[in-house]
Amino acid sequence: MYTKLKEVWGELTAAGAQFEINEITVRGNTIRNYAAAPASLRDLWLASAEFSEREYLVYQEERWTYAQAHAQVASLANWLVQQGVQPGDTVAIAMRNYPEWILSYWATMSVGATVVGMNAWWVSAEMDYALNDSKPRVIILDQERYERVRDIVGNVKVVGVRMAETIGVTSWQSVMQTGGSLPDVHVDSDSDACIFYTSGTTGRPKGAQLTHRGCVANVMSIAFWGATQTALGVQSGLLEADAEPVIPISLVTTPLFHVTANNCVAQGTTLGGGKLVHLYRWDAGEALRLIERERVTGLTGVPVMARELISHPNFAATDTSSLLSLGGGGAQLQPDLVGKIDTSVQNARPNTGYGMTETCGIITSISGDYFVDKPASCGPAMPCYEAKCVNPNGETVAVGETGELWVKGAQVIRGYLNREKETAEDIADGWLRTGDIAYIDSDGFIFIVDRLKDMVLRGGENVYCAEVESAMYEHDAVAECSVFGIPDDRLGEEVGIAVFCKAGSSVTADELRVHCAPFIARHKIPRYFWFMEEALPRNASGKFLKRELREILDIQSAT
Repeated sequence: MYTKLKEVWGELTAAGAQFEINEITVRGNTIRNYAAAPASLRDLWLASAEFSEREYLVYQEERWTYAQAHAQVASLANWLVQQGVQPGDTVAIAMRNYPEWILSYWATMSVGATVVGMNAWWVSAEMDYALNDSKPRVIILDQERYERVRDIVGNVKVVGVRMAETIGVTSWQSVMQTGGSLPDVHVDSDSDACIFYTSGTTGRPKGAQLTHRGCVANVMSIAFWGATQTALGVQSGLLEADAEPVIPISLVTTPLFHVTANNCVAQGTTLGGGKLVHLYRWDAGEALRLIERERVTGLTGVPVMARELISHPNFAATDTSSLLSLGGGGAQLQPDLVGKIDTSVQNARPNTGYGMTETCGIITSISGDYFVDKPASCGPAMPCYEAKCVNPNGETVAVGETGELWVKGAQVIRGYLNREKETAEDIADGWLRTGDIAYIDSDGFIFIVDRLKDMVLRGGENVYCAEVESAMYEHDAVAECSVFGIPDDRLGEEVGIAVFCKAGSSVTADELRVHCAPFIARHKIPRYFWFMEEALPRNASGKFLKRELREILDIQSAT
């Protein structure tokens, strides 16, 4: 099985083939790149015009064809140019997963400007930080996000989506009256397409700078893995060689301000001329209804979504035969779930990908028989990467030995906005230090076994412990605190914290939750609290011993 994979891999990436790999120099480093990749996301978007009569976006009872989407993207692009937006400027998007999100994305990057994806869960203080850090010329937002920024937006031009008429806010409807064709703008391959914020280990989010080259390479990587599975199916006789390709219909389940939904689901589906079906919020019952109604072919989300889908009371009575893949990213798909997906859904095969914001999307992909055979693996690194595991001295370890996973290639970000020090710490000579402990087996498949970064992965959302601890230390009663992850069957991990109060002071868990609300988004606020009678355990250098602390705490005693 793995010999056949290597053969197909070699054929698809050979000179002159669809996914030919070449080497180029970017930012002084020689990296792997897809030779036939479009120069920019603008080119990818323009290519989708050939699907003009197909349905593209669905939200509740609203529908857009590709032709209608292109007209609206052109209107917004022309309006942005009229406001003085130029290549290199930034435009922020702050809303839930409305179709206007992806339309705003295509319009912004098509004029050479950079999208700033604002986390829709952020509170005002977090949004204020990102606005000051990224300095957008325009912000496109919905009513809920407007209420959080109305007093801090300053001179930034505001476009309101699905909002009541508001003084100082330009309505989406009026922008759509601009009309015209998409402006003729040159977009550099290595310019920033978007800035997505990742929670910072120092307590402040870091703006990862995703380039056009990186984002396009990610879409190519997704297409490559799909082409690989198709070729293997034809080779094994399971698929007809001249069969018409399946038009992807994807359910958008996770936030578009993350690479999973935006770069992997939305952009990958657009490349294939497919349809994006939007959910107002995740609900397994509603997801099942839409799968049946829209004939959804793929659902990618955090693992809990797949688990809730197949265990829902309506699952057996719902026609899910259109589903060809079910799985996700943002967290490891547990081995038991891999098997349940493979046996529970009529035609769907399990799939997952491992990646990061810092790689514009996926590093690896795995699906079907390979996933069933190696359910603890996240798959091989895609062709545009070099990958290795290294020891603390930076030396490459042997096959099968664990070390920190480093990757290098077209998908690695340019750096962190306004963070030269953090960029230098995480990216050296083109190599990205992922912060994940892994091993690579003899077939080239990667297995993630632990992580170095002080982080909780809650339902696909990175919650950096330092950020939560910083908010906690703002409370006068807190002398010491330590945040760590607690295993959770639904979300993978929940946020837990141990607190030691100052002498003569006391505070309750609910009081600390209320205290944190203005500083950090709700999903970062700890669910579990332990109040310690003694100072927290430390090592010789004074750092809290989080692993040991977590092991000695009784989760049943949390408040």
